[in-house]
Amino acid sequence: MPKNFIEELQWRGMIHDMMPGTEDALNKQVSAGYIGFDPTADSLHVGHLVQIMTLVHFQRAGHKPYALVGGATGMVGDPSGKSQERNLLDAETLNHNVACVRKQLESFLDFEGDNGAEMVNNYDWFKDMSFLDFIRDVGKHLTVNYMMAKDSVKKRLETGMSFTEFSYQLVQGYDFYHLNTTKNCIVQMGGSDQWGNIVTGTELIRRKGGGEAYAVTTPLIKKADGTKFGKTEGGSVWLDAERTSPYAFYQFWLNASDADAANYIKIFTLKEKEEIDEILSSHEGSEYLRLLQKEVAADITKRVHGEEALESALAVTKIIFDKTSLEDLEKLSDNAIDTLSKELPSVTLPKEEIIGMGIIDALGAKTNFLKSNGEARRELKGNAISVNKTKVKEDFVLSEESLINGKFVLLSKGKKTNYIVIVE
Repeated sequence: MPKNFIEELQWRGMIHDMMPGTEDALNKQVSAGYIGFDPTADSLHVGHLVQIMTLVHFQRAGHKPYALVGGATGMVGDPSGKSQERNLLDAETLNHNVACVRKQLESFLDFEGDNGAEMVNNYDWFKDMSFLDFIRDVGKHLTVNYMMAKDSVKKRLETGMSFTEFSYQLVQGYDFYHLNTTKNCIVQMGGSDQWGNIVTGTELIRRKGGGEAYAVTTPLIKKADGTKFGKTEGGSVWLDAERTSPYAFYQFWLNASDADAANYIKIFTLKEKEEIDEILSSHEGSEYLRLLQKEVAADITKRVHGEEALESALAVTKIIFDKTSLEDLEKLSDNAIDTLSKELPSVTLPKEEIIGMGIIDALGAKTNFLKSNGEARRELKGNAISVNKTKVKEDFVLSEESLINGKFVLLSKGKKTNYIVIVE
C-alpha cells in the first residue's frame, strides 16, 4: 500500500521544513514533484543520497518523481551555501555529467510504470529563451527587495556577488514554474539550504500562473563529532566505483559512530521502523560487534554498487581486518582479488620469478613490502610473518602451491599489515 509521504519522512528524521498545506495536498491525490541535482561532476556523492532517498520515498508513496539535472543552471552556479563563485562548465562537460547522473539514479528509482521516474534537463527549456524574454516574462514578477532578502544572497553581499549568481534564484524558480505548468509538479524538495530558492518558485507560480505549489526540505546531515558528512581524508565519498571503490564505500559506512549509524539507518535504508528497532536493540550492549554499522554499510553498498561488489567488499574487509583462513583466500572471486590489489600495497611479478623466491627477498628486495632484507629477517625471527595467513620461517621458499588459485600471494606482518603479490 502507498504510504503517507510526509509521515514517512518525519519518523525517519528527514524533514527540516515544509510549507503549510503540503501534507494535505499530497494526501488528496497522486501528485508529481521534483528535486534538482547539480551536474558539476560526472558522479553524485553520498551528500546527494538524502535527496535521492527523498525521491525514492516519494515514489513509494505512489507519487511521480522527477529528477531535474541543471544543464542550464550548471552554467550559472548556485550561490546557496557557497562562499565564492564557482567555475562554470562548458556544454560538452555538462552533457557528459548529466548522462552519468541519470545512470546512477537508475539504481534507486523505477523509471517504468504509471508513476515511473522521469529525468528532465532545464537546458531543454532555457536554450531557446532569450534574455529579453526571460526578464520580461519572469523577472518582472519578483522584486529585487524579495530576492535580496534571501539568506543565500545576504550572506554573500559583503564579499561580492555577480549578477549571474544573483539571478540564480529566478532561474531555479522558473524551473519550478515550468514543471508545474508542463508536468503538473506541485512540490519541490531539496536540502534546507535550498529553501529560499524553492520558495521563490512557489511565489513565481502563484504570481505568474495563479497556481498552488509546495516545498519540503530535508536537514543537512551532520556527524555527531561535528565533522562534515560525506568527507574523508581522501575527499568526497562518490557513488562512482572508479572514484570511490565499493570497498572504500563500505568502509565509510562501517566506520560510522554508533550515534551516526543510528541516524543513517533511518535515512539511507528502506528498512521499516520495526526492523530498525530490532537492529538497534541487538546492537545495544554489544557495540563492539558493530552490528548496526554492518547493517547500514551492507544495505547501502548493495543498493549503490550491487550484490557482487558488496560480496567483494565483505571478503576484502575480512582479509584485511579479521581472522582469515587459506580456504577464505581460495574462495575470492576475480572481482574481490582486483579489489584487494587496489586496496593493499601490491606488486605484479612474472610467475617464474615468484616460484623459487626466498621469503626474505619476497618481503624485502623484490617487493619493498618491508624496508630491507634486514627488517625481513628480524620480523621472521619474531614470528610475525605469514604467507597466505600461515606463519613461516626464514627458510621458507615460495612455490607453485603458494599461488592462490594461480593468481596471487598474500604476505602479512602481524595481523593487519598486508601486501599482495599478483601473478603476471
